[in-house]
Amino acid sequence: MTINVEDESRIALSGVDTCGLARRVIEAALDYEGCPYETEVSLLLTNNKNIRQLNQEYRGIDRATDVLSFPMLTYDSPSDFSCAETEAHGCFHPDTGELLLGDIIISMEKVREQAKKYGHSEEREYAFLIAHSMLHLCGYDHMEPEEAKEMEDRQSAILRSLNILR
Repeated sequence: MTINVEDESRIALSGVDTCGLARRVIEAALDYEGCPYETEVSLLLTNNKNIRQLNQEYRGIDRATDVLSFPMLTYDSPSDFSCAETEAHGCFHPDTGELLLGDIIISMEKVREQAKKYGHSEEREYAFLIAHSMLHLCGYDHMEPEEAKEMEDRQSAILRSLNILR
């Protein structure tokens, strides 16, 4: 597995190895979802100003958000990775053969804000946002109440498997 991490935020979380934790959560999410491929994920750590710009550009929403997810695949159903075999070429890295899952962008300022707001650690908030985004990269959404419930259950299971609790 390849994780390309770019940190333009210059915000360190208290006692958190952001790259190591990202790897653990991404691996746990892929294991939980039964991904049969080696994968590549890009992770950008940024600030509220930059994520607001991206949110406006890509979603037409002019406010900072905590995380943005940009999946590379279009799934027939969530975590049905068979679509990768039928997708037009380009979803596998030509040199490594890894499945290109997509991009995750996290506002590290929001990680801090939300950890404080929800009364848990920055580690837990950061891990939660990665787990949430990984489910988006695997084809899940939360537009309908039953979809939101399914994502919440899966996020909780992934974090429990890593013993990252509230």
